[in-house]
Amino acid sequence: MNTYTHIPVLAEPFIDGWLTDPDGYYVDATFGRGGHSRMLLQRLSEKGRLLGLDRDPQAVEVGRVLAQEDARFTMLHTDFSGMESALEGIGWSKVQGIGFDLGVSSPQMDQAERGFSFQREGPLDMRMNPDEGQPVSERLKSVTERDLVQVIRGFGDERFAGRMARAILKAVHAGEMETTKQLENVCFHSVPPKARHGSTHPATRTFQALRIWVNDEYGQIDSAVTSAMQHLAVGGHLSVISFHSGEDRRIRDLVEAAVHPCQCPREFPICVCGKTPTMKWVQKKPVRASEDELDENTRSRSAMLRIAQRLP
Repeated sequence: MNTYTHIPVLAEPFIDGWLTDPDGYYVDATFGRGGHSRMLLQRLSEKGRLLGLDRDPQAVEVGRVLAQEDARFTMLHTDFSGMESALEGIGWSKVQGIGFDLGVSSPQMDQAERGFSFQREGPLDMRMNPDEGQPVSERLKSVTERDLVQVIRGFGDERFAGRMARAILKAVHAGEMETTKQLENVCFHSVPPKARHGSTHPATRTFQALRIWVNDEYGQIDSAVTSAMQHLAVGGHLSVISFHSGEDRRIRDLVEAAVHPCQCPREFPICVCGKTPTMKWVQKKPVRASEDELDENTRSRSAMLRIAQRLP
């Protein structure tokens, strides 16, 4: 089993937003290396229960060790879009809290062989579950330039998406797009010289976009967060940490649709569509890391936490 140091971000506000009843049932939809789960277990009573989900086999291995140590915890190997099936499988219909810590974890970033980081030489993979699907290097061999531009622009907010896509596919066709450093080099030289040495590395947004693409992260988020809101008991909390504007907007919009579901035209004096709110915001404005946390863990600088509550 791999042992990597992982500092959970926004730990205290995340747990405070997640926990509503020490005797309740909870879901950690993104177990990772279990930092948040362990903190929640410390605050649960003997009656409380916690289910951990993850699609990364290494994370599941860590979770199964924790399950042996603490009978209140159960670990299942599934992506978080499989939450409904997971809950049905263990006989839970409603839970008191569901937590998501989105994006890639520090241990995944730190392992060169996983291919998530342009700072380390490794195969261009980026799959959350290495046993499923195709690595980025293979996916790139069958994508069109038009679709790749949409991926890089849509998932990475990359203003030079067209230049990036053309250069990447040129390298793919030359057989020179198999490693993280090859992709990093292409990204660096795809942007104008004046844009190569800013505060953000030229490869950052493209790596993010390709990771989201190969793991269908936005599709997963849409399915999982919608399911999570439906499986919360009245008063239960949804607590979500995201790491970039695309993720955060998606969470905000999904919850906002449950907070303000009315579809009547604005000029109508009263609602006639009959759609009533099923959620309310507990923390709509994202919570950000404190200066102390930023000093301790620089990876928390982009973390944003939103919290919502299930209504009757």
